[in-house]
Amino acid sequence: MKNLLVHMKLIFVVIVWGIGWPAGRVIAQDIAPFAASWIRYVVAVALFVIYLKLSNHWMIPTRGEWKRIAWIGFFATCLYQAFFMVGMKYTAAGDASLMITFNPFFTAVLAIFFLNEAMHWRLGAGIALGLAGVTVLFLYSPNVDIPFYERALGDALIAGAAFAWACNSIQMKIAMTEPAEDSDRCLSPLQLTVWSSVIGLVMLTPIAAVETAVMGIPEPSFDGWIAILFLAIFSTVVSYVWFADGILTIGAGKSALYVYLVPIFGIYSGYLLLDEKLGASLLIAFVLIVGGVALAQSKQPAVKEA
Repeated sequence: MKNLLVHMKLIFVVIVWGIGWPAGRVIAQDIAPFAASWIRYVVAVALFVIYLKLSNHWMIPTRGEWKRIAWIGFFATCLYQAFFMVGMKYTAAGDASLMITFNPFFTAVLAIFFLNEAMHWRLGAGIALGLAGVTVLFLYSPNVDIPFYERALGDALIAGAAFAWACNSIQMKIAMTEPAEDSDRCLSPLQLTVWSSVIGLVMLTPIAAVETAVMGIPEPSFDGWIAILFLAIFSTVVSYVWFADGILTIGAGKSALYVYLVPIFGIYSGYLLLDEKLGASLLIAFVLIVGGVALAQSKQPAVKEA
């Protein structure tokens, strides 16, 4: 009961992240992708820096820490946003919220190469289940009003977003557990999120400028502005801060369990807000993918010596 407030915050976070998928779909149909990401992170970074300054987490990274943060900013803000915003232009919010759950598979595979974690049969079997779920999603999505080739392209791009986030997760893990060569501390999840958002915004700026020069000044509709502000304030700042609080209070493993609920809210909010379709194939894909993730992340039981 002492951590009840943290658990309530995490429930709020997964609901917000679920609603974030139809919000992304609205924005992607409204303005150019990099302009949308740039506006979102201008708002988010301003709020992030204010929060970090007012909290007891304020610090200025060292040169070695900036090198790590630059990679995190590239993967989490620049590359992820590119795949996310372009992908949401083509696929349904519900389908995309299922595709993004492939992130743990990519993270587990990358961890074998960069964190020296062991390959085991559970990972292989989990990936097989996840691929089966993706196949069901590709072939039998109920959102047939979106042409198949568009959904396939959008889903593939969202898979790219999942891979970008997996690369970010590996870099975050290293930065949170191994101090940089010129530092005697490890950065917290909040510090990494704030400063990587700052440097990610710097990376997005010239790309958004070129896009604007080619496509014109973005003019979001009223719904587009609401969606952008929702993603910036609630889906980025509030949710990242509260999720980081959950990691520090109840641990990364227990906090990560809540992420499995995101597709449920993504699918249902797509149905309520965008009139997307529901169907048995979404449930089957959800069970296969999430079941595969759970199997892949389960630990091999210790063998007792005789």
